[in-house]
Amino acid sequence: MTKKLYYESAYIREWETRITRKLEREDGTYLVMEETAFYPHGGGQPCDLGWIDKIPVLDVVQEDGEILHKVERSPEKEEVGCRLDWSRRFDHMQHHSGQHLLSAMCLEACRAETLSFHLGQDYATIDIARSDLPQDELMMLELEVNDQIYLNRKVTNYFVSREQAAILPLVKQPKVTEDIRIVEIEGIEYNACGGTHVSATGEIGMIKLLRAEKQKGHMRIYFICGYRALKEFNAGMDILGSLSARFNTAKEEIMDRIAKWDQEQKQLQAELNAVKAENDAYLIEKLLADRQGNLIKHSFADKPLKDMQNLAVKLTDKADVIVLFVFNADNKVLLARGEESELACGAFFKQHLADYRGKGGGSDKVAQAGFANGEDAMAFYHFTAQSLKPYEKE
Repeated sequence: MTKKLYYESAYIREWETRITRKLEREDGTYLVMEETAFYPHGGGQPCDLGWIDKIPVLDVVQEDGEILHKVERSPEKEEVGCRLDWSRRFDHMQHHSGQHLLSAMCLEACRAETLSFHLGQDYATIDIARSDLPQDELMMLELEVNDQIYLNRKVTNYFVSREQAAILPLVKQPKVTEDIRIVEIEGIEYNACGGTHVSATGEIGMIKLLRAEKQKGHMRIYFICGYRALKEFNAGMDILGSLSARFNTAKEEIMDRIAKWDQEQKQLQAELNAVKAENDAYLIEKLLADRQGNLIKHSFADKPLKDMQNLAVKLTDKADVIVLFVFNADNKVLLARGEESELACGAFFKQHLADYRGKGGGSDKVAQAGFANGEDAMAFYHFTAQSLKPYEKE
């Protein structure tokens, strides 16, 4: 059975050992070693990664007490040197210890038990037994948990028997009945846990609660710890600095400046909409005057699909016509018809689009499609116009 060095110390980064078994499976090569500090998936914590004789470790799993290490290729010798990806390991230690501390404070301050824990690449989450968690309580919880970090409480772990575990004030009784590993945060909690942890709460650095949202009748709290929190802060400061430069204003006044800018944009949009309406009215009259029978066709160089759609609706509302538009800049084709026409726009597109490598569809009254290039879009436009020739004589 593999000796699990991460139980002796979570701070072991490098060691030498011997490969005892190699397994070739469909998904790759796995190694079993006499000793390992690579933590496998478990308890909401992802596995460690690193290197075995400079060969990348891709995954770590536990099977029947053995730790299996998936590697890019098999080492040439049995005696190997191993090295953890320490930044990943320490990130997991910060977040797992942070979760224990956060869960303890949720129980104390919010009277809410933690139901589950997940540690992802971008953030960690806990689900707690609360149906709501107002913003003021979330902020209070954040202060409480960070206070405990600054007190730098000792974090220890040790194994106990079932009888010894029974007399400890555990958060939850474990399912295992022997070799029960306890993680204790001094003066805060005792928890049965097999994960890797820091040695004192100060090493968590800080806990930043990102948000809380309802999840299946409970509340899910999103949070980050330590270096991730620092990275998030730096990213936020970069954005804040860019906005400050963009609006030529102090950081403290950015929100006021953005509110003013938003109002200016609304005014400009209102003016633009008025001009668009005037232009559309003129264009509608021109297109109706230039139509050939019941067919209106036109090629636009700079009118977006949404504007073409609005124009087509206005045209078909004003007269019983068939409208065919192509937008050259975005390789889009639009077909629409009035109430009286029997043309099935969607069915026509479905029947012919594949011949021109187009994708789209629609209803009987309107259909639209996009094309990979302008040549295909124009070819389909001309084909459709030719197919609609009978409507030019109505």
